[in-house]
Amino acid sequence: MGVLLETRREATTKTHWVVVVLLAQMAFALVTAAVQQTPTIDEPVYVGAAVVQLEQHSLRYNPEHPPLGKLIMATGLAFADVHLDPSFAGDQTELGRHVLYESGNDPARLLLLARLPMIVLTLLFGLVVFLFARDLAGPVAGLVALALYAFSPDVIAHGSLATLDVPAAGFLLTSVWLLWRARSSVSYLPLAGLALGAAVATKMSALAAVPVALLLVALSVQRSRAKAAAIVGLTAIIVVWASYVVVQPLAFPSLYLHGMGMQFGMENRVWGGFLFGTHYEGSRWYYLPAALLVKTPLGALVLWLAGAVVLVRRMRAAALYVLAPTAVLLVTAMMGNRDLGVRYAIFVPMFLAVAAGCLVVVRRRWAHVVVAVLVAFVAVSSLRTFPYYLPYSNEAFGGPARTHQHLHDSNVDWGQDLGRLADRLRERHPGERIWLVYKGAGVPEYYGIKAADPRVVPPGDVRGLLVVSDTAIAKADDRLAALLASSTPIDEVGHSITIFRR
Repeated sequence: MGVLLETRREATTKTHWVVVVLLAQMAFALVTAAVQQTPTIDEPVYVGAAVVQLEQHSLRYNPEHPPLGKLIMATGLAFADVHLDPSFAGDQTELGRHVLYESGNDPARLLLLARLPMIVLTLLFGLVVFLFARDLAGPVAGLVALALYAFSPDVIAHGSLATLDVPAAGFLLTSVWLLWRARSSVSYLPLAGLALGAAVATKMSALAAVPVALLLVALSVQRSRAKAAAIVGLTAIIVVWASYVVVQPLAFPSLYLHGMGMQFGMENRVWGGFLFGTHYEGSRWYYLPAALLVKTPLGALVLWLAGAVVLVRRMRAAALYVLAPTAVLLVTAMMGNRDLGVRYAIFVPMFLAVAAGCLVVVRRRWAHVVVAVLVAFVAVSSLRTFPYYLPYSNEAFGGPARTHQHLHDSNVDWGQDLGRLADRLRERHPGERIWLVYKGAGVPEYYGIKAADPRVVPPGDVRGLLVVSDTAIAKADDRLAALLASSTPIDEVGHSITIFRR
């Protein structure tokens, strides 16, 4: 018996060390991406709103999303001496630019301080992935799931940013895991409610998961199901209410309903999309599955599918907790009008990593060898794209260098490479005339880029370097398209910006 216990302790210790190593490499990737990238399009809005929440206790900016995610960013910003003009009266986009670039603040430092809490959350959600899969199929399943999560280019890309997609998805995953645990102890129900409330208090789209969560409550308990659902639901409401009250008392529920109305208004707008080389107006129902096909490592795609099959055939109870929320959330996201990136489905690599971990229940050596090989393939594919995670695409679609040929916006070019562009122009093209079409929230002049817009002068005047964000290329109007057609590509930056000579 003593020998058996000692063997188990050794196995547990080894498992813990593997967890530490996987999360450590993920932390390195997350921090590196956070340090090297300039503001993406959404980040200044959230950072500005977080500063106003922190200093002025006001929710007047970015009301279309609840405040919790920005409060989490504020835990990092609290360590900065942020300068903000109390009389500022612009919109939320202008606020972000004002805070980062016009108030004497260091934009790189503010961004990093806002991103670090999100990085910590991303790593904690990795532990949830491990524990969820371990509860379903044992410690090896947990390690397989964590490896897929820790090497996911999309999770790393968006987990390194001060945005709301990863926190909302991670809180939902945590809630579902706790509901699974509630099958053995109802003491997990309030915790599941806390996590569900945190998701809903972070991003409006998390509301789609509430009915699914309440149905899972009914599956998790045998008696007093209405009472159990009430505990989870009321706890979630309290969390949402508290996230408003801590900033601005009496703001809930009126401001929450106002934000919901704004989100519906955005869904009524016509947005532009780009898929497989075609720019279109409106949305396509298959956009997200197609984008996931491009943006997911090939090994992960195989493991996701195989894991889902194993869950359905051998672990049907667990399938309801892992696959049902994923399916409902994905269908809901596919019905949206914004074909702007897989970040709207960032929950997929989280939940399906858990599903893939369950492949270890197949008690055949060849199956375990295949799983190990595919996980290694995922790791190699992820490491090869370092540190350019945002424009990642798998080998079947040409890798990160060709992602812009298939997708646009936050899939490849979200304004993150403005600082890298400045470095490239100084190193390789000093003193040359620069014409710039940049899609992003950064301020080129701050980084020393002196450029003019080629779209506002006669085409014959555009001589020198024509620098264009790849999303602008994908959506080019006739004037810009003509300029590009008569120019020669000579360089690229971060797989998101192309430099032409004209």
